[in-house]
Amino acid sequence: MSDDQGTQKEQLLLGIDFGTSRTAVMSNRGYKQITRSIVGYPKDIIGIKFLGKAQVFGDEALKNRSALTLYHPLEDGVVREASEKDYSAALELLRYVVDEAKQGEDVEVSGIIGVPSRASIMNKELLLKIAREVMSVAMVVSEPFMVAYHLNKLSNCIVVDIGAGTVDICGVKGSIPGSKDQVTIIKGGDYIDERLESTIQQKYYDVQITKNLVRTIKEQHSFVGEPDQPLKVTLRSDGRPAEYDITKEMRAVCESIVPDIVENIITIMKGYDPEDQQEVLQNIVLAGGGSNIRGLAKMVEDRLADFGEIKVTCVQDPDFSGCSGALKLAQDLPPEHWDKIGFAG
Repeated sequence: MSDDQGTQKEQLLLGIDFGTSRTAVMSNRGYKQITRSIVGYPKDIIGIKFLGKAQVFGDEALKNRSALTLYHPLEDGVVREASEKDYSAALELLRYVVDEAKQGEDVEVSGIIGVPSRASIMNKELLLKIAREVMSVAMVVSEPFMVAYHLNKLSNCIVVDIGAGTVDICGVKGSIPGSKDQVTIIKGGDYIDERLESTIQQKYYDVQITKNLVRTIKEQHSFVGEPDQPLKVTLRSDGRPAEYDITKEMRAVCESIVPDIVENIITIMKGYDPEDQQEVLQNIVLAGGGSNIRGLAKMVEDRLADFGEIKVTCVQDPDFSGCSGALKLAQDLPPEHWDKIGFAG
C-alpha cells in the first residue's frame, strides 16, 4: 500500500451541520448522529454527584435540566458572542460531537462545517478558531450549498434551508456561491416557536407552556394552508390535563415565514440570466427541519405561480442532507485543497 493510501485510511473525514437546535455529524466510516445543540453545567456539587460529570450534552442535558444551567451556544445559526461561557460551550459541544465520531480511536480529523449563507467573516473566523482546537483541518461552507452538493444539483437550482435560527436561500450556479447569490432570514424554527408560545398563552392564559413543549408540538403538528382536521393538543392548567384547540394559532405562525421566503426566492431568481430563470423555478428545494411543515412546498409553488411553471420539492432526509453534502465534498476534495474553495484553516 502506498503512503498516500495509508494516510487516506488513517484520516477521519467529517461533515458537520453545526445548527442552532441540533448538530448533525456524518463520517467517512459510516458514523451518523444528531445531538441537540445544548451544553449543561451542574448548578452545584449535588448536581455533579447526581450526574457524575461536570458537563452534559444534548438530550441528556435537556432531560436533567432542573439540575443544570443550560447553554445554547449557537444563535441564529452562528456562535453566540455574548460571553466567554458561550464560546466555551460552543467549543465543548464541537469537541464532544467530534470525539463521539472518533468512536474511541486516536485518529487525525478533518471536517467541513455548514454555516448560514451570510454568516459574517468574524463569525466564520470564530468558528474556525473553535474547530482548529479539535480538528487538524477545517473548512466552513454555506449550509444550503452543502444541501445542493448532496443532491448533485450544482447549477440552476435554489435551495431554501429552513433551520431553527435562520432560513438560508442560496442560488447555485455551478461554483461556490457569492454573497449576491445568498440571503439569510432571521425567521426560522425558533421564531415560529416564540410566536406559537405567545399566541397559545394569549388565547389560553391559564395553561402551563414551555419552550420545549412548544417545540415538540410544532415538530409533530406544524402545517400551512387548510387543515385536514382541527389540531387539538393536551396541555395542563393548574396541573390538570385538558384538550386545547390550537389550529388557527399553528397555521398563522407557520405561514408567517412564507412571505419572506417567497420574496427572497424571487430576488435570487432574478440574479440568473433570463434564459435560465424558468429552469431555476422548476428546481427549488426545501431543506432543513422547517421543510417538514406540511403543505409548505405547495404553498410556495402557489405564491410563485405568476412567474410560470414552478416545482418545489423537499429533501428526503432534512436532518442529514447538509452534513451529507459536507462529507461528500470532504471526500471529493483532499483537505490540503480546501482553502481554495472555502473559508478554511
